[in-house]
Order: sequence, then C-alpha cells, then structure tokens
Amino acid sequence: MNAALQVRGLRIAFDGKRVVDDVSFTVERGECVAIVGESGAGKSLTARALLGLTPAEATVSLEGLLFDGRDAAGLSERAWRDLRGAGIALVSQDALVSLDPLRRVGAEVAEPLQLHRMVRGRAALAGRVQELLARVWMPDPERRSRQHPHELSGGLRQRALIASALAAAPAVLVADEPTTALDATVQARILGLLREITDAGTALVFISHDFAAVRRIADRVLVMKNGIVVESGTVSEVLENPRHDYTKQLIAATMHEPRAAAPTESSSVLIARGLSRSFATVPAVIDATFTVKDGQTLGIVGESGSGKTTLARMIVGVDTPDSGTLRWTAERRVQLVHQNPLGAFDPRWTIGRSLREALEAGGVPRARRVARVGELLAEVGLSPEIADRRPSALSGGQRQRAAIARALAADPEVLVLDEPVSALDPSVRERVLRLLGRLQQERQLTMILVSHDLDVVGAVADEVLVMQDGRIVEQGATVDVFASPQHPFTRELVDASGPAGR
Repeated sequence: MNAALQVRGLRIAFDGKRVVDDVSFTVERGECVAIVGESGAGKSLTARALLGLTPAEATVSLEGLLFDGRDAAGLSERAWRDLRGAGIALVSQDALVSLDPLRRVGAEVAEPLQLHRMVRGRAALAGRVQELLARVWMPDPERRSRQHPHELSGGLRQRALIASALAAAPAVLVADEPTTALDATVQARILGLLREITDAGTALVFISHDFAAVRRIADRVLVMKNGIVVESGTVSEVLENPRHDYTKQLIAATMHEPRAAAPTESSSVLIARGLSRSFATVPAVIDATFTVKDGQTLGIVGESGSGKTTLARMIVGVDTPDSGTLRWTAERRVQLVHQNPLGAFDPRWTIGRSLREALEAGGVPRARRVARVGELLAEVGLSPEIADRRPSALSGGQRQRAAIARALAADPEVLVLDEPVSALDPSVRERVLRLLGRLQQERQLTMILVSHDLDVVGAVADEVLVMQDGRIVEQGATVDVFASPQHPFTRELVDASGPAGR
C-alpha cells in the first residue's frame, strides 16, 4: 500500500544558511505523525514545504515528495493550487488570523468546495457546509455558518478552520500548532476531533511543542532541533524512553509533579469575601471568597470566560467589584505581569527606557536609574545590552523576562501574573518558571498566577482556585486538588491536561 505522504531529503536554506536539513518521513492513511521541537527548530517550515508555501526567498530542495504515489517535488504554482485543499490541507495555529474577518464562517468552509468544483448549486453547497460543520461537532451549525469569526470562541473558530481544511477531502492534513492557545478542555476536544478524522483514514502531520498533546494524538513522532531530526520512533518509544538529551529536556519541561504547599504558618495578606463583578448584565465573577497567604503562590485556573482575569484585575486594583470586599492586611505594593509583553511594552521605546520609566514611577532617583536598569536585567537573567533593544528585537522568553524586570522595578511585595508563559516553548517556559521561583525566595514575594495550564500551576502554586462560569468551584492545596479533584469540572480539567486515559 502506498503511503499517503512520502518526504525524502527535504532541505531549506536562506542566503546559503540551511535551516532544514535532510528531513525524511512517511505518513500512512489513518496515521498521525507528530513533528515536535521549539521555535526555530524548522518544524513549521517543514510543514509549509509540504504545501508548497515556503517563503519566496527560501531555497528548497527535495529528493522526493509523493502524495498517494503522485510526484509533487517539482510542481508549478498552478499545479500546487490544484493540489492544496484536495490533496493536502493546512490547519494553522491562529484561526482568528487564518479566517477572513469580513467573511461569514459558512463562506470560508464553502470556498474549497467552490475552488475544486466539488458541489454545484447553492442549496447543495449550503447543505454540504452544514455537514462539514456538524462533522467537527460545531453546535448549531446552521446559525454558526452565518456568523463572523470574531463572534465565535477560540475553540469554535478552530473547529471552523478544520471544517474548511476537510472540505475538499484531502488525503493529508497538516495541523500546525492547532491547540496552543486553547484551554485544556477545549484542546482535548480538538485533539479528539483530529484523532477521529485520522482514524477515518486521513493522514495527519501534527506540528507541536506540546508533548502532552502529542501523547494524546500521535502514532509516531519526529523530534527536530536546529533543522535536523535528532530522534524518531513510536510515541511510546520516544516519550517513555527518549535517547537524545534534547528530547529528555523537552519532556522534562512539560511534565511537573504538583507542588506541595510549604509547611509554614503564613498569615493572610489578602482576604476576599463575596466578590462579584458584572459587565452590562453579564456576570463575570460571582461571590468569590478566598485568602492569599504571605510568601506563597496562589494559582487561579479555568477556561476562557471563567472570570479568572477579571478576578486578577480586581486584585491589582484596575477594576472594582460591584459587591463584596477585598482587603489587604497591610499596605502592599502590587504589580501585574501581562500575558502579552509585546503588547504591554511601548514598541517605540527601548527596554531600558521602559524600565527607567518604571523606576521613576517607583521613586528611584534619576542618578540611580541607569545602574538600577542593569541590576534588574541581571536579576532576571538578561544581559546589559538588552536595555538598548526594542521589544520587537527580543525573543518571547526575553520579552517575558523584561516584563518581569519592569514589574520588579517598583519593588513589589505581590506579583500578579496573567498567563505569563502561555506562548513560550517548553524549555523557555521552564526557565521563566524557575526564575519566578528564585525571585519569590530571594524577594519573599507573594504571587498570584492566572493560567489555563494546569502543569504550570502545579509547578509553582501552593494553593489553587478553580473557576467555572465566574464561580470558584473548588479550592485548596494544589497537590490535594490535582490528586483528588472533588468538582466535576476540576476532574474534567485534570483529565484534559494529562495523557489520554490517565
């Protein structure tokens, strides 16, 4: 039987520098092959080469590229257009960017059907669109087809993108980080959907840096580093018995045991009683009651829309509860670290200028500010020359460290971190988590960490609140809540965050 996809000797270079080097693999119908690695590993470039979508300035060479036995190594752009959609299709990471904001969802799903002349007649086209949306478990597909992408949640947008990719019945589906920005339970549903599609006979190439997701969906895995496949094999071979040090490092960075609360008689620094907050008539937080202990980390977990960010904003003081009380037991300096540091920094300013502004606001004398900038950068593990760069010139991990340095400029006693590592690669994420742990010890910080990633919360939080639809449905010591969740939603979150069947 011919494989659905065969790749031999793929090489990609920019200005003579090779960034993908001699990559070869096959994917059978009904099989999922995952390609894992961190940013810059070459996995997304490899994926795009499979669709003939590499940048114009790239030099691409192939010893062989076959789709169901058909040679695609030297196709013209016109031939590629015929192949894309019908032979191979792409599901990308950011559905909000991939879907046209001005077009209705139904029109997006219908486009491949029209391009490949697979359905004739308006009624037949509309019917097929409904079938495709129903196939990806889109609730109320007829109504959703009339909506625009911004009217859908992240999970529903991703389903619409998958429906569009499946429309022309491709033999091969390439999913490039399709669940990275999704909550644990939504991610589990999308992974389950992709596995169903694979089991029905589609060949799936799954690009990810998330080993937990790979464990759930893939049959075989390739590990890439610096454009080279450093390890490959079945999922059980690679994940249970990794041979390469890099693979071991990646796996260790994505699997943490829940942290046991430190044995301490810490007093409470924050006491919240009956906090509620609504926007218009929609409740965001309902009757939240909890305490935060001095020198410890409180994790707040839940899906998008659960109210966790609104709760964090009230803790910081940038939002006010409609009812209830939020009382600090003593005067405390509180600083917020945003989810997206690229959006939080002024893009026109250097990092040094942003830090000097924060120091000025914190009352640091002008004569001390330049030296203090260097000290802050060193404290978060950044070199002094970072001060002269703008945010866009930094990597994601460097930007997040710079954002933490800016928060520390005010010498806070409490740090509130809103999804601080959600967009980072595993090893970068691990370094930032270790940095937070070190800073907490050295500065005796109290931290409040908002996240949808239970592994991250488990790694750093002493206690955890679980939120659903604005309410705290469970709280307690992290190790106890994760080991023996009492609420059905907590159990769903814990199950969705680990390997299938855990």
